[in-house]
Amino acid sequence: MTRSKERKGERLRAIVAELESFANPANVVGMARYGIRAENALGISAPQLRGMAKKIGHDHALALDLWASGIHEARNLAGLVDDPVEVTEAQLERWVKDFDSWDICDGVCGNLFDKTPFAYEKAVAWSARPEEFVKRAGFVLMAALAVHDKKAPDGRFRKFLPLIERESADERNFVKKAVNWALRQIGKRNRALHRDAIAAAKRIRKIDSRSARWIAADALRELESDAVRERVNKR
Repeated sequence: MTRSKERKGERLRAIVAELESFANPANVVGMARYGIRAENALGISAPQLRGMAKKIGHDHALALDLWASGIHEARNLAGLVDDPVEVTEAQLERWVKDFDSWDICDGVCGNLFDKTPFAYEKAVAWSARPEEFVKRAGFVLMAALAVHDKKAPDGRFRKFLPLIERESADERNFVKKAVNWALRQIGKRNRALHRDAIAAAKRIRKIDSRSARWIAADALRELESDAVRERVNKR
């Protein structure tokens, strides 16, 4: 083993040891109550993980090793410390197949995947996939891009609306909530997209599906509120 590999291994072990020092079994029980898959979880809070990530900085090689560990919080930390410039399309496809919990899906998509050059392409492709958390990832990316990509033209988000309508009848809880999230975030970008998202929600409301009716009602409740209307009219 080379010296560089030894140092790499030592650093990984040190970080895993630090993660384990924050372990809180009571939090693991609480995670399960919120629908978070608790296998291989330590019960570490988000602020603790973000504090560790701030100290570590961007480290692509370390992120790959953290992900490979299979530890729940190590994977969340991997999404925080990986460098989006170094993330490959192959890596996105490997990691998304490992998603087994909504918090990992949302954290990695919102902290890392949406900053890669593949984000829009994967949002479209994954939205059509059958796997629950892969499909969720597609819509989480749409929501994250709507919030984070401030300079993107409206056309990029209008292309998402037919996909949101197409998948609105999916009854799986983690899918329908992400579909709803994407629709609401697109509708809050500006006045034009607000109008388009409301129109899409009204079309979704007519679909003979309990999931679609919930998505439409919840989205319209927010998008037609005075607070949101006032916000988008200022943009």
